[in-house]
Amino acid sequence: MSQTIVAKIGTSSLTQPDTGQLALSTIASLVETLTDLRRKGYCTILVSSGAVGVGCARLGLTERPRTIALKQAVAAVGQGRLMRVYDDLFTSLQQPIAQVLLTRSDLVQRSSYVNVRNTIQELLELGVIPVVNENDTVAVDELKFGDNDTLSALLASLVEADWLFLLTDVDRLYSADPRTHPDAQPIVLVEHIDQLAALQVQTATRGSPWGTGGMVTKIAAARIAVAAGVRTAIANGRQPRNIEAILRGEAIGTQFAPQPQPFSARKRWIAYGLIPAGKLYLDAGAVRAICQSGKSLLAAGIHTVEGEFQRQNAVELCDRDGREIARGLVNYSSTELQKIQGRRSDEIATILGYASAETVVHRDNLVLSS
Repeated sequence: MSQTIVAKIGTSSLTQPDTGQLALSTIASLVETLTDLRRKGYCTILVSSGAVGVGCARLGLTERPRTIALKQAVAAVGQGRLMRVYDDLFTSLQQPIAQVLLTRSDLVQRSSYVNVRNTIQELLELGVIPVVNENDTVAVDELKFGDNDTLSALLASLVEADWLFLLTDVDRLYSADPRTHPDAQPIVLVEHIDQLAALQVQTATRGSPWGTGGMVTKIAAARIAVAAGVRTAIANGRQPRNIEAILRGEAIGTQFAPQPQPFSARKRWIAYGLIPAGKLYLDAGAVRAICQSGKSLLAAGIHTVEGEFQRQNAVELCDRDGREIARGLVNYSSTELQKIQGRRSDEIATILGYASAETVVHRDNLVLSS
């Protein structure tokens, strides 16, 4: 059975750091690598940043746009140029590609989420390499992925990929920024992503003035991917051939081991595809029931309702200190919950004047955050 690979390359690797012009040698090497993998039987997907950076270079702008409208206009200019370059290079190798532009709203509705998955699967079966990017020209702040690291992780989860490669401007994860700390220690393998806190990993830097990500977004992306059972690797984007070397078993970059029991497709959608519309703060008993006993959330365990939401919206479930313990789909609106919070299930019909669900969030619609 063929393996599926998602490779994400950042703006810092695709463009020259000073001018924002395309780094054509890097792109050519990436195209050759992905085409070779496709011919070896791998299903390959490319998530490519760079539209805004390329647009800035084409328009002679010296810094990244600060307003949404200007950024969207520049992205429209850059995306066409970027795809032209990809199409020319892939065509020279007789490899068909397809442009896929996504916004977060494409993953919020369950029907569109499934449709995106089906479309990409059809492209892969046709031998096509999808080239995916966020649709910056129409995306609004409330429904943005924010960076292509997150998009690539959600996509890897969506298609149940075997590998996610995050190609960036450093060769692996370090205990500090190696550009400013020569004694920084390399991290080759992360068995469990929560161990990064103990290793005191430095994640606050961003490598390129043209990009939106940084190491912190890659750690967040790895968390999403490994929860879906996707092995994730961070490697140097200027050397795309490293992808093949890593697949051969060479110790290049930093790898994150996949979670042994990944979430189901529906629970991955709840955990990562949806945008929470509110928060429910729970008492200690409810937290224990959910985290330790695998129970559903009842109204009696809620002490505070935050935000405005409707039935079947996603919400965060938090302890009293505000730490998120889970996410789930609610059976009541925020208005209804404000009336029944802290009350027993057998009181709900009397309080609301009508019968409804016994649980606020059923266990089947609930995903633990860690």
